[in-house]
Amino acid sequence: MTDTAASTSPTPAGPHVIPRDVHGISRKQMSPNALRVLYRLREAGFGGYLVGGAVRDLLVGGAPKDYDVATDATPEQVRALFRNCRLIGRRFRLAHVVYGREIIEVATFRANGGDDEGDRLTDDGGRLLRDNIYGSIEDDAIRRDFTANALYYAIEDFSVRDYTGGYADVQARLLRLIGEPEARYREDPVRMLRAARLAAKLGFTIEAATAEPLPRLAPLLAEAAPARLFEETLKLFLSGHAVASFELLEATGLLPALLPETAQALASNKSGALRRMLVQGLRNTDARVAAEESVSPAFLYAVLLWPAYCRALALLQAQGVHAVEAQRRAADRVSLHQVARTALPRRFSLPMQEIWLLQPRFALRQRKRVFRLLAHPRFRAAFDFLELRLTASDSHAGDVAFWREAQLHPAQAVDASEHAAGDADDPHEADPADAGAADDGGAPRKRRRRRRNGAAAQAPA
Repeated sequence: MTDTAASTSPTPAGPHVIPRDVHGISRKQMSPNALRVLYRLREAGFGGYLVGGAVRDLLVGGAPKDYDVATDATPEQVRALFRNCRLIGRRFRLAHVVYGREIIEVATFRANGGDDEGDRLTDDGGRLLRDNIYGSIEDDAIRRDFTANALYYAIEDFSVRDYTGGYADVQARLLRLIGEPEARYREDPVRMLRAARLAAKLGFTIEAATAEPLPRLAPLLAEAAPARLFEETLKLFLSGHAVASFELLEATGLLPALLPETAQALASNKSGALRRMLVQGLRNTDARVAAEESVSPAFLYAVLLWPAYCRALALLQAQGVHAVEAQRRAADRVSLHQVARTALPRRFSLPMQEIWLLQPRFALRQRKRVFRLLAHPRFRAAFDFLELRLTASDSHAGDVAFWREAQLHPAQAVDASEHAAGDADDPHEADPADAGAADDGGAPRKRRRRRRNGAAAQAPA
């Protein structure tokens, strides 16, 4: 591992230029629209460079999803060059050049200081509030977050220009913060999550001095905007590297800052059953992303917050709260507490709660209930979640087998179940949901004989 003193990267005397025959990046690998922007800037007399994640990903053999361009043209000058351009942002003024569904983000070179103090504003803790001070390409390189993101592809000679040692770090698969780590994290606490996300995505090692402050400064994430934390959470877990991201959040002490109640629940679950289930859920998510299948943020959060829900449910039941009421209160409590940390929209939190609250209904085999549950709009997601729960406990194997058959032949499945047993679950009993004080979160099922004079009361949806 590179020595820690190199983490505070000083302003270099000049760039290290890596020629085309050394770095191996070809224009054929790039977005044609990004190349159009670069050539248009050059033809207008401005400097234009492909920068950041696109260059980094091309160097490690990946396929960039987004293309960013850095230039010495101001946002207004960029807008004058492109009819399909719009300007966005206050904290960072950016130009978006739009080609159908693809957006090429164009940013003017920025510096860390200037004569106009009104263009750069930080709070008392050092967090950056506004930064619109323009500078040179050298200035721009130094103010970026990681050395691997401070590489510039020049269209005029097809070289890569390195001002911070990023090319060597990429070759060594090392993620190093530019500048003094604690100051940079205080400037923008979300950088801590970016460090974990990029290291997980790229398979890089976080350099020692970059990693050292993470557990200490993790509480600063509470000061970040909840909306930003929500977006960063989706990037962490919906980019195909969810398991690696989760393990890095644990290893760096960032998990309690992002998912505090989940972290508490995992720490108290001595058998590790809840963690096994969560990791398997993330592994399934990675598989779906790799297969280019959709993943709902509602299902993702149902997985991430299930340990917290289980813990809250167990605490309420220990206080003597009725099972159905405890389930609803636990779901509401976990949702409200998480929304305070990450701005989970209701369009995701409500389906997440439905997935949880449908779990007890899988234990019910009465004919009307079976057909009603099969018709529920959240049935498929809830059943997938039930299958996932087998990772934590095999006590649900019978339910999973029944509902697999019920999806294919509902009437036959019900007939076979009624013939095999005359008992039915009480819909008002607690769900044996990996959710109690036991290590596997489970509780013994309680059964009673079906009433002769009518069906039991309806379970909550």
